[in-house]
Amino acid sequence: MNKIAHYFRESYKELTEKVSWPTWPQLQQSTMIVLAATIVITFIVLAMDFVASNGLKFIYKQLF
Repeated sequence: MNKIAHYFRESYKELTEKVSWPTWPQLQQSTMIVLAATIVITFIVLAMDFVASNGLKFIYKQLF
């Protein structure tokens, strides 16, 4: 039981004293970067899906 208490004390100490938390502007900037990357990747996947879907429709139309 003593090991568990020690683990939680050390974890709390690390979170409050050793971790460097980002400032509000840094957090906003990181959020915007993630949001932009998510939007770009979403459109890339959408385009790939559109091309694959239409390509397969074209191939199936030619075969059948």
